[in-house]
Amino acid sequence: MKWTALPLIAARDLRRHKMRTLLTALGIVIGVAAVITMVGLGQGASAEVEEQVNRLGQNVVLVFPGSQSLGGVSIGAGSRNLLSVEDALALRDEIPEVVASSPEVRSQTQVVYGNRNWNTRVYGQSHDYLQIRRWPLESGAMFTQEDIDEAALVGVVGQTIVEEVFEGSDPIGETVRIRGIPITIIGVLERKGMSLMGSVQDDIVILPYSTAFQRVSGRTHAMVINIQVFDQASMGIAQEKITELLRERHGLGPDQENTFTVQTQEEVAQAATETSRVMTFLLASIAGISLFVGGIGIMNVMLVSVSERTREIGLRLSVGARGRDVLSQFLIEAIILCLIGGIGGILVGMGTTELIAMYAGWPAMFSTEAMLIAVSVSAGVGLFFGFYPAWKASRLDPIVALRTE
Repeated sequence: MKWTALPLIAARDLRRHKMRTLLTALGIVIGVAAVITMVGLGQGASAEVEEQVNRLGQNVVLVFPGSQSLGGVSIGAGSRNLLSVEDALALRDEIPEVVASSPEVRSQTQVVYGNRNWNTRVYGQSHDYLQIRRWPLESGAMFTQEDIDEAALVGVVGQTIVEEVFEGSDPIGETVRIRGIPITIIGVLERKGMSLMGSVQDDIVILPYSTAFQRVSGRTHAMVINIQVFDQASMGIAQEKITELLRERHGLGPDQENTFTVQTQEEVAQAATETSRVMTFLLASIAGISLFVGGIGIMNVMLVSVSERTREIGLRLSVGARGRDVLSQFLIEAIILCLIGGIGGILVGMGTTELIAMYAGWPAMFSTEAMLIAVSVSAGVGLFFGFYPAWKASRLDPIVALRTE
C-alpha cells in the first residue's frame, strides 16, 4: 500500500462517523485550548509585570525597614523602622554609584477643596522622586530643594485627584486642605496607571518630605528610601555599598542582623511574578490532564473502530496488505484526529484568551512556539494512545477476522 494513500483512507474513514469524530476530537480541543489560554494569559501577565517594573523607574534600589521580635515573636517586615532622612542623604552623597535618593513617608487622609473631598495617599518625597520614578509632569513644576528646606506648603497631584477633587479643571495655583493645612498645587503628574500591587498610582498627592513629616504624617522615620543608581551595571555593587553604609550608620556589629532590607528593581519584579508563575504552572498542569483524558477518549474510539472494522481489516490482510500497513493506517487516523483537535483547540484558545483579556482588562500574548508545541503534543497524543488499537488491528488473523459478523 502506498504511503500517500494512507492519509486519504484515514480521512475517508473519519468522515464516515462525523459526530463520533467531532466528539472524540472535542477532548483534544479542550485540552489544547486550555494550554493556549493559560500560556497566552501567563505571558501577558509577565509582560504586564515587566511594564509595571519599568514604571518603578530606571535602575531603582529600594530600602525598606526591617523586622523586630518581641518575646521571641517576630512582628514582621517594617516593624523595626530606623530609616531616616539623614540615611537617604548619606546614601546619595557618599556612594558614587547613587545619583538620587528620596526618603518616603506615606499617609492616607482626606483632601478637601471647596465642597468636595477625596480620601487619597499623601506622599512626602524629595525633589528627585520624579526623576527616580521616571514620572514626568503634565503641567506645572516640581517643588525644589528650597521648598524642602523651608517645609513649604506646596504639592503636586496625580490625575485621579484632578478628576475627583477638581472635576477635571486645572488645579495649578489652587489650594486644598490636608488635615486642615492649606497646600498650594504647583504641578500635575502624567497618568501612570496601576502599580504592581494593583493600586492606582494616579491617586496621590506628593509633598516635600519635610512638610509631610512635620505637618501631615506625624512620623519621625522614613517608610522607604527610593534610590536611583547610575546604570544597570552598577546595581550589584551599589546594593552592597548601601548595605555596608547603612549597617555602619545604624551601629550594627558583625553578628547583628540588618535593621533594613535592600531590594533592587529586578528582585521586586521576581517577587511580583512568582505568584503568576505558580498559577500558570498549575493551570497548565490541569490543561495537560485534559489532554491526557482526551487521549484516553481517542484510544477508546479507536478500539471501537477496530472492532467495527474487523472484517475490513481481515479482507485487506487476505489480499496482501501487511500488518505494518494496517498499523500505519490506524496510527495516521489517530494522528489526524488529534491534529484536527489541536488546530481547533488553537482557534478556541485564541478566542477564549481574547475574551478574557477584553472583559478582565488583562493583557494577552500569543506565542507561535506555544502553538507549534500544542499541535505537536496533540499529534504525539494521537501517536501514543492510537498505537495500541493500531497494533491490535495489525495482529488480527485474516481468517478469524473474515468470519467476524
